[in-house]
Amino acid sequence: MEGVTIRQMTSADLAEVHAIENLCYSTPWSLNSFKYELGKKDTILKVAVSNGRVTGYVCVRTILDVTHLLNITVLPESRRKGIAGMLLSEALDELRRTKPATQLTLEVRQSNTAAIRLYEKFGFKVTGKRKNYYHKPDDDAVLMEVEV
Repeated sequence: MEGVTIRQMTSADLAEVHAIENLCYSTPWSLNSFKYELGKKDTILKVAVSNGRVTGYVCVRTILDVTHLLNITVLPESRRKGIAGMLLSEALDELRRTKPATQLTLEVRQSNTAAIRLYEKFGFKVTGKRKNYYHKPDDDAVLMEVEV
């Protein structure tokens, strides 16, 4: 997408990232959660920047032999412009270059059909479901994974 760059998240981005998180989720991550991830060598953190403003972010962490997409979020007014796909593509590219991961897993709200379609475009397959995984509002989680 023209005018959008993807780069590593820095501590200077945390206030904007946390503001997006609070805007988009009924049970948002705390600022300390982002600070914790920023300090981990096995975490990939990227931001999408447009006109000097953070418009989205992605967080992927590898723990032992499991690599998990923890969070991918785009500002509501910036959605449907390809930003989430750019973030996911960058995270997958970095995984392929730097991590011994063979699969990337995630959970997504069953009702979030736009996100499910995005993941399917990247080759993710449904591997299961978790009943009542999400709250505020209650929803099941769809489990998905892709070979890296």
